[in-house]
Amino acid sequence: MSEATTTDLYEVTMAMSYLREGMTGPATFSLFVRDLPRERGFLVAAGLESALDYLSGLRVSPEDVDAFASALHRHPRDLQPLLGLEFTGDVRAVPEGRIVLAGEPLLEVTAPLPQAQLVETYVLNQLSHQTAIASKAARCVLAAAGHPVVDFSLRRAHGPQAGFQAARLGAMAGFAGTSNVAAATALGIPAVGTMAHSYVEAFATEEEAFRAFARCHPGPVTLLVDTYDTEEGVRVAARVLRDLDRGPGSAVRLDSGDLGALAARARSILDSVGLPEVRVIASGGLDEYAVDDLVRSGAPIDTYAVGTRVGVSADAPYLDSAYKMVEYDGRPVMKLSSAKVTAPGPKQAFRRTAYADVIRLADEQSPGDGSPLLETVMRDGQRTGGRTTLDACRERLAADLAGLPPAARRIRNPVAPRATASEHLSALARRVRRHIDEQTSAPYARPASP
Repeated sequence: MSEATTTDLYEVTMAMSYLREGMTGPATFSLFVRDLPRERGFLVAAGLESALDYLSGLRVSPEDVDAFASALHRHPRDLQPLLGLEFTGDVRAVPEGRIVLAGEPLLEVTAPLPQAQLVETYVLNQLSHQTAIASKAARCVLAAAGHPVVDFSLRRAHGPQAGFQAARLGAMAGFAGTSNVAAATALGIPAVGTMAHSYVEAFATEEEAFRAFARCHPGPVTLLVDTYDTEEGVRVAARVLRDLDRGPGSAVRLDSGDLGALAARARSILDSVGLPEVRVIASGGLDEYAVDDLVRSGAPIDTYAVGTRVGVSADAPYLDSAYKMVEYDGRPVMKLSSAKVTAPGPKQAFRRTAYADVIRLADEQSPGDGSPLLETVMRDGQRTGGRTTLDACRERLAADLAGLPPAARRIRNPVAPRATASEHLSALARRVRRHIDEQTSAPYARPASP
């Protein structure tokens, strides 16, 4: 089986029906986040590369047809219309690393209706998950206020793929490294790591552990000092580092307790024995909230290692995202469900000064005082350019963060800017709503284009 089967069953049932009904006209689906999580002032667009990889490689194989048939308890011949289905459509999307607001399309797919429907689940999964993690990582970098942040999330990420993505998204946000060896190797980012408490416990004393570790690893080392008594651990580490003349580039790591107070004590001990160049690294359940508190308190911590809470975006593990059809065969459509109304028609979002963004219809004239966010990244099922680099993503994010209002950058109680709809988009929505109301009040009337 291929990744074509990584989809919800109802995508298959709908695609089958469309094919049997001859409904293969072009459909546009828009992917957006309705509302931001409560403690978010912005989102960082991510996951596009994974989605494009999937779309460009999509092809329903005989094995996929068998899997669909099994899931539906049907004979494989009934699913033959899906055999060989590929993605031949166009994609416009916000490049990875750009900041987006609620309601702004992250991506729009235009393709024959069965294709555009079948890819919904995978595309929505990739953009939703990775945008959530990238946004969390960006907030950690803001909270650290210039101090390096590194990724320790792999061991508790929701699977190896999610761990790899967390390492990549952290690097996109500006993290200085990752403990994930596979990600570091594949992405060309620094691999970082120290030792576990079990390593210290395996030796008779902390000093024996620290000296053995230093013998095995020439150059700078980082010693974990809180296995037993943290202050004594710092003293032992300082003695070993001084005896071996291994101070420059080396560090001690604090992983538990009152990190602010312990960092202050560790800094004092290291300075008192002539090791001002030895850094203090903090880890242990950190996220942007804890980092913000430590930075604001003036804790002498040089590097922050963030793990579980960031790798799973613990305080906001999902986004209120949606992938909704906005046009079929030239006919604008919209959803009127309570609290889930969608806007009709393909769109473009324009970034304006101070994030006074405007969402307009895709064929509207540019407002002149804003730049478009969505770019054409796939045409006729093929990428329009090469893969984006981490450096390019970092540059986009840094530039967007620089213009973000301070209230949106706040770690606690941020105020997110709100995009507005253009008058043409609002007018189209009113017309489509009026047409739907007319059709639903006349159940035997034939549908017509508004």
